[in-house]
Amino acid sequence: MSTLYWIILASFVGGVLSLLFAAMLTLNTRTAWVSKLVSFAIGALLGAAFLSTLPEAFELSEDPGQVTLMVLIGILLFFILEKLVLWRHCHLEDCEAHDPSVAVAATAHHDHGHDYGRSGMMIMVGDTFHNFVDGILIAAAFMVDVQLGIITSIAIITHEIPQEAGDFIILLNSGYTRGKAFLMNLLSSFATLVGGVLAYLMLDTLDFLILPLLSLASASMIYVALSDLIPGLHKRPEIGATVQQVSLILLGIGMIWFVGLFASGH
Repeated sequence: MSTLYWIILASFVGGVLSLLFAAMLTLNTRTAWVSKLVSFAIGALLGAAFLSTLPEAFELSEDPGQVTLMVLIGILLFFILEKLVLWRHCHLEDCEAHDPSVAVAATAHHDHGHDYGRSGMMIMVGDTFHNFVDGILIAAAFMVDVQLGIITSIAIITHEIPQEAGDFIILLNSGYTRGKAFLMNLLSSFATLVGGVLAYLMLDTLDFLILPLLSLASASMIYVALSDLIPGLHKRPEIGATVQQVSLILLGIGMIWFVGLFASGH
């Protein structure tokens, strides 16, 4: 299978699968599963960054300091994008997209104190941009190695499921019907495919951009895990919840390690 086919498959199937799982969880009101998926996604993101994309970037670069500088710049870039409401999916103090329980409570009480209609549209803007960037990062990984592309795609998909679930909840709370909320998320998910194909066409001639994009992929995974996802886990400090969270994080890391081991044939 050619690299382009891998990129198309990972972008399309990943987007559709994450959307279907998110819809199943939210429309069937299984929001308790979403918080568990967040912990698993943290492990998958950190595992992919530190076990796959960063080591691969170090191999491609003659100067490790160059890679770490680009990762540092990437983290700062995503901080700025989050301020512009392009990376994080909402701008409320209690962010429903990253804490589904907040959105469920708001929906149950029909809290009209927040401008949910506006936040619903902002979600679509941020989600489309985020998916487009994800497509670029998936393409960059596949351009280096199919194994790296698969691992990167898995990490992104595991993160997208709880994120898409949060989007669904906010859209429903904004007054959208279930069908319209699903359609809007589906259209937004195609941005991953567009980003992946465009990146492949671009990187085919501008291959010197692969190293910066791998560093950017690492920065993205680290930033999302540490800035957006982990803070939500601290809202449940009890020992039982902490043990469960750590176990799921380790499970996510273990899955990435196992996939890498299996794909390499060792």
